[in-house]
Amino acid sequence: MALKVIGAGLGRTATFTIKFALEHLGLGPCFHMSEVFADGRRQVPLWLDAIGGRPDWDEIFNGFHSTTDYPACSYWRELAEFYPEAKVLLTVRDPDS
Repeated sequence: MALKVIGAGLGRTATFTIKFALEHLGLGPCFHMSEVFADGRRQVPLWLDAIGGRPDWDEIFNGFHSTTDYPACSYWRELAEFYPEAKVLLTVRDPDS
């Protein structure tokens, strides 16, 4: 299953709200940092491999159609190259808010 939407926005830019919106629109399940916490025993080693330059994107996002928030937003360029059909969604926030 390939990602259809890649969230490039940093945390605290409504990424959790975007997660729910994408799922409501049929682009879910959506991977979010909350997934790392919920399945840390599996996810942490996969992300450590990604940090080490050996990502297995298909395994990390197995069962997901989209992603927002950390840690994936830090790899949006790599993900866009790996999933060329995916749309990249950038969320921003007023720095003074």
